[in-house]
Amino acid sequence: MGSSRKNDFDRQESPSARSSLILGGQNDGSITVTFTDQDLEAWGDFTPPIGGGALITPDYINTLLEKMNIVYGVRWDTIQESAFQCNTSRRPVKAVLIAQGDKPVNEVAEYFELNPYLNAPKIPEDNARVDYRSYSPFTIVKQEQVLARLRPRKIGQDGKNVHGITLPHSMIRPEGVRGGQNTKSNGKYITAAINGQLIQNNNELSVQDNLVIKGPVGYATGNIIFPGDVLIEGPVSDGFKIYSGGSVTIKQTFDVTDVITRTDLSVAGGIIGRGRALVKVGGTLKTKFIENCRVACRRSIIVDTEIINSSVYTMERIEMGDKGLILGGEIYAIHGVRTGGIGKKAGKATHIHCGVDFTVQQEKEKNNDQLRIIAAKLGKLRELMAAPGQDGEKQAKMEELRRRLEDEQKKTGSRISGLLGRLNADENAAVEVSGEIALGTLIEICQIAFFVSEPLRKVRIRLDKSMGKLICEPL
Repeated sequence: MGSSRKNDFDRQESPSARSSLILGGQNDGSITVTFTDQDLEAWGDFTPPIGGGALITPDYINTLLEKMNIVYGVRWDTIQESAFQCNTSRRPVKAVLIAQGDKPVNEVAEYFELNPYLNAPKIPEDNARVDYRSYSPFTIVKQEQVLARLRPRKIGQDGKNVHGITLPHSMIRPEGVRGGQNTKSNGKYITAAINGQLIQNNNELSVQDNLVIKGPVGYATGNIIFPGDVLIEGPVSDGFKIYSGGSVTIKQTFDVTDVITRTDLSVAGGIIGRGRALVKVGGTLKTKFIENCRVACRRSIIVDTEIINSSVYTMERIEMGDKGLILGGEIYAIHGVRTGGIGKKAGKATHIHCGVDFTVQQEKEKNNDQLRIIAAKLGKLRELMAAPGQDGEKQAKMEELRRRLEDEQKKTGSRISGLLGRLNADENAAVEVSGEIALGTLIEICQIAFFVSEPLRKVRIRLDKSMGKLICEPL
């Protein structure tokens, strides 16, 4: 290494320069150094000597590092290997990491992180078999479900660049989330205090016990499954189901497929079922009309205008106005019916059943069906047992089966007898009609039937227990 190389070292830029080129003689080998941001890394491009130029020697490397003030994280083995390769192959070796500092680790303050599993599910793309009605944009949570968890404070650490200068760390304060209405926190988790819909507003989490849908129910909302009260301000499209752990209020027409409510159902625009719909109400049902539905209601059913071709069951009463009409179908109302009219000329016959607990009646019919099946099996078994040529073992097995069937027959008969005693639930039930009952209507109270053979107007039909028949009296 000659004096010319020493003089060139003295002419180099300060160590803070982003790029420095160290040269000796014109044909000598050299290293160009480039620093990254904050001088965290130093990268070298090794240029081989030309002709009789000086090689890249350890002295040259030490002097270069000293002049560039590269004192921390020096990768000596890499530098020496790259210099040897450059000197021997007489080819440049570029982009060699010759020194590496320590990046500062930022301190992160503690914060509550939203539970990532609460995000609405993504709908698969290009899948013709996906039922889009099963996807909902609402996030429904259960009581005690974790909404967010505390991310503890993360300790920071200062860094150091290749010049040995300390790089101070920063403090990061994530925004995080906080608990709001109907949530609670134990210091580690934010949880839901009730069942309901999760709402996030300005990073505040709250849980609503009611679900309000401003528009219609359709593919934009999917099926509605909610643990509390539901308010729907638009219509409900055919094919979409509603399950509520509270009440349901619909302000327009309800094109029902399936609806189950734990308490009340109120429909301002009427219920259309298209013949296959099922409506189950745990409280009171109020609506403008019911058409082509199967309705089961624990409390009273209040209808403004018409019940058309529907099977309607209530544990209490059906209440309709003076202009209300029941046209076709079957009505089961334990405590009676009050309406403006029943049936119409040339229309489908209407059947009204009152005073009978239809849940007990359905159980009785189920047991009757079972009794018929047992009787058929016993008849067939007795025929086989009477046939000649039966060996002793087979005969014994058939005898055992016969005993089991007869025991089951007795138990089923006993159940039916017990149900008969509970079948009539209200002997004071009555059918009151302020208008006309059409010809062909069948009215039954406590299993006693009355067939309307000529139109009746403004009558009350009730059970006269002493006479054992239904009587008509004017309203």
